[in-house]
Amino acid sequence: MSAGNLFDPSSEQDRHQKGKVPLAERMRPSDFSEFLGQEELVGEDAPLRRLIEQDRLPNIIFWGPPGCGKTTLARLIAKKTGRVFEALSAVTSGVADVRRVVATAKRRPKGRTILFIDEIHRFNKAQQDALLPHLEDGTLTLIGATTENPSFEVIPPLLSRCKVFLLHPLEEEHIRTLIEKALVEERGLSGRCFLDEEALSFLVRYADGDARRALNLLEMAADATDNNRITVAILKDVAQRPTLLHDKSGDYHYDLISALHKALRGSDVDAALYWLARLLEAGEDPLFVARRLVRAAAEDIGLADPFALVLATAAYQATHFIGMPEANCILAEAVIYLATAPKSNSAYTAYSSAANAVHKFGQLPVPLHIRNDPTPLMRQLGYAKGYKYPHSFPDHIVRQTYLPNKLKDMRFYRPSEQGREAKIAQRWEHIRRFLRGESDA
Repeated sequence: MSAGNLFDPSSEQDRHQKGKVPLAERMRPSDFSEFLGQEELVGEDAPLRRLIEQDRLPNIIFWGPPGCGKTTLARLIAKKTGRVFEALSAVTSGVADVRRVVATAKRRPKGRTILFIDEIHRFNKAQQDALLPHLEDGTLTLIGATTENPSFEVIPPLLSRCKVFLLHPLEEEHIRTLIEKALVEERGLSGRCFLDEEALSFLVRYADGDARRALNLLEMAADATDNNRITVAILKDVAQRPTLLHDKSGDYHYDLISALHKALRGSDVDAALYWLARLLEAGEDPLFVARRLVRAAAEDIGLADPFALVLATAAYQATHFIGMPEANCILAEAVIYLATAPKSNSAYTAYSSAANAVHKFGQLPVPLHIRNDPTPLMRQLGYAKGYKYPHSFPDHIVRQTYLPNKLKDMRFYRPSEQGREAKIAQRWEHIRRFLRGESDA
């Protein structure tokens, strides 16, 4: 796919007239003047904007939620700099596709080809490694887009060669402007439908900062209305339909994943299975679902059943190995176990309490007796002086202070009495009483 094809007005118009291009695609900005949001990146005198204007592009990774403009921005960069735009999706492409793009790019002047990789975090290590030599020699300029933290999902050698730009969800005012333009512009709905203020406000809130989500629902509602008037009732009805949106790339259906997580937390196994099926049958990324199950296992089950985290992690690995559709029963097994497991959020709340203390009291000094003492000078200054080695004492417990003095009486972990955590609670209370000098270990 080249920049010439993407921005050829006649071919765009022909496709639009045939009704084959989704509204969200038709409404993509063709110039920075139409681009909404991300002012800190592409506003006047913003750092990325200056690099684009000067045609001094580094390799880039755009990290942000669905519908915030990652793909659109990459296309605009190619158009503005006059470079050829080659697009791959990491969901469906592999090393062979990268080699094909490289072979074509080598026939052009160096630095004149942008390779855009959507959902770049879906490339495995070998696929990411294959990019490195062609970025080093200038054959390609990479623009990757990801909804996942690149620190975890992009290999260090590739990440070190890229500048990461963080994109944010669009503001409500941006979504409102986009909807209003889509209603009247020729490339949009050409004035054939209208919304009252109530319906417009509902659609803006429903979008939750996701331009694609807003335009997809608007288009489906326009197709569903009989009198050209889109009401809140129509929007709600369409939003509840089990209809796949036109552009599923990067659209993670946050409402559905929220429903799954809350059903797990509420121990309703049938509801959890239903929301799992809704996600998978709609073509959701199974690894995204598996990651959310790992989070639910730690956040909502925790120490009431520590095996839940082991099972959820195993389910993620198995899903990665086997893929869909065979992974559906793997995820179903994990969902059933998590939903029926005893629940405790003590680890979640304990960390939150500890983090609050960090922010409230700042960087309190580490008590001298538990500091590291690798050098004679440190030992001379009293580092580790008076430290008692617990394994040298009965029951491997000894009375000494481990918190900063200002926090010595604070308590962060409050165990529940659910499942296996009841035994942990008994043990922890026994230890606490001993450390306070109230009983013998």
